Formats: sequence, structure tokens, C-alpha cells
Amino acid sequence: MTEIELEAENKAIAQEYKELLRISYQTLTAEDKKIIRKAFDVAVDAHKDQRRKSGEAYIFHPIAVAKIVARDIGLGATSIAAALMHDVVEDTDITVQDIEKMFNPKIAQLVEGLTKIAKVKTDQEISMQAENFRKMLLTLNDDVRVIIIKIADRLHNMQTMGSMADYKQAKIASETLYIYAPLAHRLGLYNIKTQLEDLGLKYTEPEVYNNIVSKIKETKEEQDSYIKSISDVLSKSMVDEGIEFTIKGRPKSIYSIRRKMKMQGVTFDEVYDKFALRIIYKANQHDEKFIAWKIYSVVTDHYRPSPSRLRDWISSPKSSGYEALHITVMGPKGRWVEIQVRSERMDEIAEKGYAAHYKYKNGATEEHGLEIWLNQLKEALENSSANAVDFVEDFKLNLYAKEIYVFTPKGEIKSLPKGATSLDFAFSIHSEIGVKTRGTRVNGKLVPLNHVLNSGDQVEIITSANQKPTSQWLDYVTTSRAKNKIKNALNENTKKIAEDGKEILTRKLRHLKITLNENTTNELVNYFKFQTSLDLYYRAGIGAIENQQLKEFAAQKSNTLVNFFKKTMKRSPTSQSEQINKNEISKKYDLLVFGSEQDKLDYKLSSCCNPIPGDEVFGFVSINEGIKVHKKDCPNAIRMQSNYAYRIIQAKWIDSSQEEFKAILKITGMDILGLTNDLTKVISNQMNVNIQSISLSSEAGIFYGQVAVVVQNNTILKKLIENIKKVDGVDKVIRVYNN
Repeated sequence: MTEIELEAENKAIAQEYKELLRISYQTLTAEDKKIIRKAFDVAVDAHKDQRRKSGEAYIFHPIAVAKIVARDIGLGATSIAAALMHDVVEDTDITVQDIEKMFNPKIAQLVEGLTKIAKVKTDQEISMQAENFRKMLLTLNDDVRVIIIKIADRLHNMQTMGSMADYKQAKIASETLYIYAPLAHRLGLYNIKTQLEDLGLKYTEPEVYNNIVSKIKETKEEQDSYIKSISDVLSKSMVDEGIEFTIKGRPKSIYSIRRKMKMQGVTFDEVYDKFALRIIYKANQHDEKFIAWKIYSVVTDHYRPSPSRLRDWISSPKSSGYEALHITVMGPKGRWVEIQVRSERMDEIAEKGYAAHYKYKNGATEEHGLEIWLNQLKEALENSSANAVDFVEDFKLNLYAKEIYVFTPKGEIKSLPKGATSLDFAFSIHSEIGVKTRGTRVNGKLVPLNHVLNSGDQVEIITSANQKPTSQWLDYVTTSRAKNKIKNALNENTKKIAEDGKEILTRKLRHLKITLNENTTNELVNYFKFQTSLDLYYRAGIGAIENQQLKEFAAQKSNTLVNFFKKTMKRSPTSQSEQINKNEISKKYDLLVFGSEQDKLDYKLSSCCNPIPGDEVFGFVSINEGIKVHKKDCPNAIRMQSNYAYRIIQAKWIDSSQEEFKAILKITGMDILGLTNDLTKVISNQMNVNIQSISLSSEAGIFYGQVAVVVQNNTILKKLIENIKKVDGVDKVIRVYNN
């Protein structure tokens, strides 16, 4: 690097630092600025010889993370300093103890939490990534700011990973969608959640993302004038009412448009509420609620609201602290538009979450929803004995759950995830009440333990000292807190039986000249297709493992490993001269190839998404079934890429001239005369398509059809779908993955 370039870079670093101080949401004291300056100096020195993949000086990354923490999340000097030094301990000789001496225990604690988690030793059944997530989430016990700064770190990584390899981008983006975006959502960082989701989609489904982006650009002008027409009408009335406000249009995020298209099986043009209006009004806390409903009255004077889509989070805020009124109205040209009504205070809490809440808290004694959630979470984290993947799955359930509000017999309000049961409610009050629950009453009426609660229900729990949970209870609850408590109670009994089972197993194997050690235990768990060693010992304890089965295990023990690798990684012989000739129609070319070397390996097509040649796919090395091939947009893809990135193999089709594949299409439309006839004609006239089964029915003027067709590849299938859509009366054609 030349001296001039170096000087320019140092200038840019100094500029970034000034910007960091200027944009801070909190008011920084002279002492705060001193701490930030010191942290900046430590970070600059620590990273002086490092460069990022893009070639720029590494120090730009911690400064960018600190800027997100300061401006977008609104944390103070302690967090800004920790963000600046978040990679220092990992990359240099500076220790956490050094930071404590230079700064204070709080900053040292945050930096320690942020220091990347050491690699954990795993076997192929445990996901290293899930284990890392578990460790990361356990830092919630120390300070929620650790997670918040980690989210900022992830956001900047997502913003700057253009120079990485495709497979790395897909892995990091999958993790982001799987855990970081839901975390940001639950912590009330909605702005950051949206950015994480959109960037996640950009790298997991680039074509879909780019397609939506270009369509949004095409329709921007028309949408802007549509929003303006509504805001002009509302502005005039609100000015007449003496309300001080600002009003802005907000397009729906790319990710949520994609989710709607997928869930409802619609095209971009058919997604109606692609934008929302946000009205932010001035008010003191005393008049906030009154003015919100005044605005509601103004909005509904002009536009007809949808009663089923009114969301009042002012009377009952979300547990993340989010407050707002969401009204969905029928706008001009018959389009639904969502209007969000927030005071300036509510808007800050919606944008900044945790930090803004504390700014407005003013020593209030009422326990804030987020703190209640964090406390419950800590309990779940501490008590979780599940393996890492189950743990992360359970944790995720808690993150995106919509909320309902129910009452105790004394009239206290409790928030629970949507779909929670009366038994979940018992555990939410106290685990001791949960495990002793004998029955539940909802609105004075006796109901089963798995009764799903609705907002506004009043719930009473009947307990008995002799009651004990049964394994069936796990099916009666949906919250991870309740599941963990039930599992813990069941495990105590299971562990006693398992201890006896281990003794029995040791004795029986000794007769077969086999020592029961860690290796043998793992082999037995695999052999019997159990999940854990506890399952193995428990079944031995209840006498479910017979002597004959153990003898069979002993007989094949020596070659288990050899067989496994032979079965999963059997290579098809290929010679150098073997070239793929597109004109030569031969079944041997109808194979998938794996990895950068394009190896030909044995595989199975996964039944959860039924990939066909031409689909974007990847391989997943499973424990018992070798390589399973999934579509890139398979419902399980994000989970697998995030939790088991090391088992993912790149895969692509090399030709598809002979093999045939099944695809199922669901068709809906208006039941008009001749539709069935037109439909069967179109399908049977399509070249290279065989109808395997067809079922058509109609109900009150609506036509439903399900057609299973056999096709050679994706191009043929797409053409068929296009032709079916052209049939008069057909409304939607969706490819489904399971019957």
C-alpha cells in the first residue's frame, strides 16, 4: 500500500470515528467519550495488520458494528466500547483481564461474551453450529446486550459478504434467517429484523430476491402516487382535528412479500398489501391512547376497515415492548392498505426496542414484558437437557410466536404464544403448579389439558399433590418452557431406570466378550436407531432389548463402519474419456453430480420436497440413509443449512433425458361449464407428460383439482403449469410437495 493510500485510509478511519460519536442515540458525557476513544484506540492497534476479504482494513468492521449499536439500536457507551473491541480478544494477545484493568468489569464481561465461541468437539450426530448457538444463547444469562451486539455484528457481516464463496454465503444467510432474524424480532429490533431477512433471502434465493426487487422498482412510481392520494386525504382531516403528526409510506419488506407469495401461492402482482402507511403523532404519555383512537376515527371516516385485521397493541403491548395500532382498510381501487398508528415514543421503541424502552422507563416499577420473557428464557436455557439441535428448535418456537392475552382467576393478565394450551398456562404461572396440574377450567368450564386458549380467556388451574406428568403431556403443550419442565420431571424417573439398564447391558455384553465403553455405546445407539445413550440404557432397563438382538449386534460389530461408508459414498466408476454428450440419450447421464469435483455418488431424492431434474438442489449427508437430495427452497432447507452446514454437499443435475419424476399440482378456480374437459385436454396434449392420477371436485361454485403427473424435468413442468393457468376459469396452480 502506498503512503498516499495509507494516509487516505487513516483519514477515513478518523472520519468514521467522528461519525460514530455524532450519531449516538444516547447523550454521551465527557466520561463516555473518553471510554469510547480508549476502546477505539485499543481496537485500531489490535487490528492494525488485518484486512477483510474485500481488501479494506479490518478496523472498519468493528467501527461499523459500533455504529449500528449506537444509531440503529441506541445502546450507550458501555455497549459501543464492547462493540469496538468485540474481536480484540480473539485476534490478539489482549485478554479479558487486560480489558477489565483498562476499562471496567462490565465492558470486560460483554467482550468476553462476544469473543467467538471456541470450537466444540462433536460427533456426526451433533451439530457444531447448534452447539455454538446454544452457547451464544446462554450468554443471555449474563447480559442481553451481548446478544444485541452479536445481532449488530451479524447485520454488518450480511451487508458485506458479497466477496465470499456462494456456499459460505448460503450457510451464513441460512443461520441468519434461522436464528438471528427471529432474535432481533423478539428483542423488538424490527428495523434490523427486516434488513436481516431481506439480506438472508438475497443469498439463499438470489433469483427470487432479484426478481422481487426489480418488480418493486417497476411499480414504485405508481405505488408512490397511490400512497400520496391516501395520505393527502388523511392529512387534511388530521390537521383539522389539531393533531401534530408525520405520515410516511412504507413498502412491505422483500422477505415478507416472498413469504406471502409462497404461503398463498400467488404472484407478485397478486400480493395486495405490498405497502403500509405509518402515522407518527406527537403526544404526552397521558393523551397517547386518546389521540391514537382519535386517529383511528379519522381513518375509518374515510376508509372502510377490516374488523378481523385490527391489532390493538396499545392496550396490550407485545412482550418486546412494541406498542401501536394497526388498522387494515380498503383503499382506493379496491386495495387493502395497512395503516400503523404510533406516538413518537412508541415509534422509538419500535425502532430501538430495548434501549428506547429504558429511556422512557423513568424508574417505573412494573416489570417490563421483555424482562419477563428474558427471565423465562433464562429458566428454559438453564434447564434444557435436550441435545443442541432440539434445544435450538425449541428456542426458535419462542421467538416468532404471536401472542394471546389471557386472565388469571384474580383478573391479572398474562401473555402466552398463540396456540398455547391450558397446560402451558399452568407452567407459565409456576413449574410447581404445572407438574401438579390435575385439571383446568376455562371461563368457568372444565376443559382438557390440551385445550387451545384464545385471547380474553380466564383460566383456572386445579392441582393435586399426587399428580405426576406423563409422556403424553409433551403432546399437550406448545411452549418450550412447559416442554422442558415436563421433560425434566420425566427424565428423573427415566434416569433411575437407565442407571439399572446400564448395569444390565454391561453384564449381557460381557458374556458376548464386548466391553461397554463410549465407543460401543455409540455403535449400539446407531445400530438400534436410537437418539441418545439414555434411550439405549432406558430400553435395556425396561427389558425392551432382547439377548438375540445383542448377539446380532456382536456378529456385525466389526464391519459397521465399513458398511456405512460403502453404502453412503459408493462411487460410480467414471473414466476420463466419459464425456457428457447432450445428444446421446442414455439413462446413465441422468444423475446428480456432487461437490466441486462433480463426483457421482449414490443418493436418494427426499420425499419432503420431491426434487426433479432442473430444480436447484443440494445434498445432505444423513446418518442412516446416505446422501439425501433436497430442493434449495425445501421447507427444511434453512434449518439444515443452519444447523448442519458441514453435512451439506453442493449438487447439480448434469442431464435429464430419460428418467421420469412425479410432481403434484393443486388447481383451484371457478366451476364453469367445460372446465374439467379443457383441463384434461391441456394436460394430456402436453408433450412428455403422463397423468398418474387426477381428482377433481367442486363445491358452491369453486373448482378443486389435484393432478399427479410424471415429467422428465422442471422445464416441462413449468410449461405445463403455464398452460394450465391459461385455461378459462383456472385461478391458481401450485406445485405441492406432499399429498
